[in-house]
Amino acid sequence: MTNISLLGCGWLGLPLAKALIGNGFLVNGSTTSTDKLALLENAGITPFLIEIGENEINGNVVEFLEESRILIINIPPKLRGNSTENFVSKIETFLPFIEKSGIKKVLFVSSTSVFSDEDKVVTEETLPNPNTESGKQLLQCEKLLQDNSHFETTILRFGGLIGEDRNPIHFLAGRSNIENPDAPINLIHQEDCIGIILKIIDRNCWGETFNAVAPFHPNREEYYSQKAKENKLELPIFDHSKPSNGKTILSYKLEYVLKYQFIKGSL
Repeated sequence: MTNISLLGCGWLGLPLAKALIGNGFLVNGSTTSTDKLALLENAGITPFLIEIGENEINGNVVEFLEESRILIINIPPKLRGNSTENFVSKIETFLPFIEKSGIKKVLFVSSTSVFSDEDKVVTEETLPNPNTESGKQLLQCEKLLQDNSHFETTILRFGGLIGEDRNPIHFLAGRSNIENPDAPINLIHQEDCIGIILKIIDRNCWGETFNAVAPFHPNREEYYSQKAKENKLELPIFDHSKPSNGKTILSYKLEYVLKYQFIKGSL
């Protein structure tokens, strides 16, 4: 059986780990919460308490990586609100441990925030031009990993993550003066995130970069108004006084190279 080390067993990582186990893999999974260790173990995951800092790592990262040939890095940068961590430094701190391990393949979960919100269609051929701190640091991390000769890295840039228990409408409902009503949505369902990762591993598709967004792009006002009605929530009120700006992310490469068919194509 193939061992996979999964750094970050949170909202996406935990169900991903369960899916990997269901497909015959042995999974080492990390968490930063002592309270979650039993949860991981009960799911059949070998649990590790690991916290990667900008200058040091707390936890047995050597054993976490031991015997694995594939590493999935699924820890988002904490750069919202007042948090200003240096995510690039965290990855730089982690790199020597990967290099000294038996890891040969790395899958790095990134974001479409590496592209700025301009009115254009974006493919993997589009030159990234991030205008947020998160996007800038993610792009640097992508390059750090892909330029490393000790292993092959595939970059997976997810759009906005949604699931049965997670949709931005719960934050937007009842709010007013919401900008960019005519901007297209670029979302992806949790089930497709997991399906795409399984397909990358199954097809041994390394050294690639993929955009991962459902092929469904109604404008923000249309989509979130409909979601509010479906969930019996107060309608969000959008501001039409300024022009809308927003990119449309295409994921044709996923469908062409991986032969992937979206499970939740219409969200």
